[in-house]
Amino acid sequence: MDEKRSETDTARNLVIGGTGLVGGYIVEQLLRVGQRPFVLSRSHRSTPGVDWFRGDLEKPESLKFPAFTTLFCTADAILLANALPRLFNLSLKRIVVFSSTSVLTKQDTEVEAEREMIGKLADAERAIAAACEQHNVGWTILRPTLIYAEGRDTNITPLSRLIRRFKFMPLVGGAPGLRQPVHAEDLAIGALAAASSRAAINKFYSLPGAETLSYREMIGRIFDGLGMPRRTIPVPPLLWRAGFFLAKPLYPGANVAMGVRMMKDMTFDSTPAMRDFGWNPRAFNLAFDRHDDPTT
Repeated sequence: MDEKRSETDTARNLVIGGTGLVGGYIVEQLLRVGQRPFVLSRSHRSTPGVDWFRGDLEKPESLKFPAFTTLFCTADAILLANALPRLFNLSLKRIVVFSSTSVLTKQDTEVEAEREMIGKLADAERAIAAACEQHNVGWTILRPTLIYAEGRDTNITPLSRLIRRFKFMPLVGGAPGLRQPVHAEDLAIGALAAASSRAAINKFYSLPGAETLSYREMIGRIFDGLGMPRRTIPVPPLLWRAGFFLAKPLYPGANVAMGVRMMKDMTFDSTPAMRDFGWNPRAFNLAFDRHDDPTT
């Protein structure tokens, strides 16, 4: 049997994380262009046009797929790095992996658990790149900024629910820090474009949204999307730190650093992605559905 990759192999795509936010959009995009993707899921699924495989990146020994040519991973890149040796096959030519701009913005975070996680993510990026190059597989690692999709994400939607509930939003230091929120569907479109671009092989890309907004304005756009008047309360940083234990019940899973980061710029250059695979995200204009409100 010839062990060389054949250009005539039927192109098939494997999506890991296909039940998640960005991964779900990748599956939709593939179906839209007539592809029949393989999708990994921890539980049994059934979707017309999709071949589902049951498995878990945490148990790489259980991962078995027919040959595929392109791998998209929107799941935990740390888990992918450990499982990747099980996923290489003779037909595989391209891997597109989602990481996060947090590897750049949170390196100096005051929260030890965040520093530890960021260190592991950075190590995973390097391991994925090295493994791909060892197997002569082209890799692209995408680092999105703040991901959103109204009613579905874990960034903007929780803020919208807090605003709906309390009718106002505290902003640490007036929240002048710059942000570039990016829609999940745009990331899916960008991932497919990167996978088909020779210029994107063996490169890292930051993927910001189209607009650069202050955190304060970003919150204002959430009020607008909810059809509510903008009501924000500036909170001095020292007062935020001192009173965080009182505010924490309003923000489950939050930490002091999250508030302090409202004052920090987190912006990235989209020029390389625009040049190499036509990155063209949408503006940050929100429209929330009433059903997104857990209190109704």
